Amino acid sequence: MSSIRKIVLLGPTAVGKTNLSIGLAEKLNTSIVSVDARQSYRYLNIGTAKASVEQRKQIPHFNVDILDPDELDSPVTFLERVQQWYSEHCQNYPNSPLIYVGGSTLYLSSLIIGLDSTPKANPVRVTRLKEQARIEGIERLYEKLQRVDADYARKMDGLNPQRIIRALDVYYETGEPFSSFHSNTTPTCPKDTLVFGLNRPRSSLYGRIEKRVDHMIEQGFVDEVRRLLERGFTSKNQALQTVGYSEIISHLNGELSLEQAVKKIKTHTRRYAKRQETWFRKWSFIRWFNLEEQTEHEILDLISQEIEFKLNKRA
Repeated sequence: MSSIRKIVLLGPTAVGKTNLSIGLAEKLNTSIVSVDARQSYRYLNIGTAKASVEQRKQIPHFNVDILDPDELDSPVTFLERVQQWYSEHCQNYPNSPLIYVGGSTLYLSSLIIGLDSTPKANPVRVTRLKEQARIEGIERLYEKLQRVDADYARKMDGLNPQRIIRALDVYYETGEPFSSFHSNTTPTCPKDTLVFGLNRPRSSLYGRIEKRVDHMIEQGFVDEVRRLLERGFTSKNQALQTVGYSEIISHLNGELSLEQAVKKIKTHTRRYAKRQETWFRKWSFIRWFNLEEQTEHEILDLISQEIEFKLNKRA
């Protein structure tokens, strides 16, 4: 079996990871794991920019359409699933590493670096915080988190109730911010993992974000969100507390015009992309490729050559 177990392809939202990952999986005769905190949810298709049905028929994908929108997910449960998928993958492709593709920073961090040891939850307090969120709204708890742990609040992907409650519980239990329990040592990449990053100049990336949001609306994003609400899912579900879905729900509730909602989606997505880039800059082990300076084909060849070199070197 190969000594390289993971090939990670990361980058900010809308940079162009999906198409390149399909080509890479074809070259390596392997499968793809989505490292996206929302693509795991059924019915969230347009707003999460999942690989198309045709692409998923072409290349097997893990972590797509496996949860209902009212189920909770976390880096911990994601890693548990990864272990199962890797075992299944090894049975079918014993000599090929799995490809992990995405931009969800906490999920990527848990995958590459691992999880930090944090205090156990206080069940009584967690129940009380959940009830408080139900009555007052998760926004109120997020405001508290910003006051006691601004660093962690800033790094979150949207208003995630599970993470907000977890961070507040740790703070009230220990008197220390949740972020202080995360490793402050320089992150390193395991020897069995290769990490490649895709980027573009910020102006180009923002232009792609604007076009993607417009395309989402043209594809019927508003109807997708409406159908989710008709199924009984709400803005209280973790899956829908996500850029794009939150704003369209506000539109459907009569709080925003469609034009206002679209403008907010574009603004919030740009901010999210900027946070992703800031996070990735901490990881010196990423081999970066600029999609404005090289074609997808050139990048694909360079990545393939490096993977082949590493595989032969460690054989």
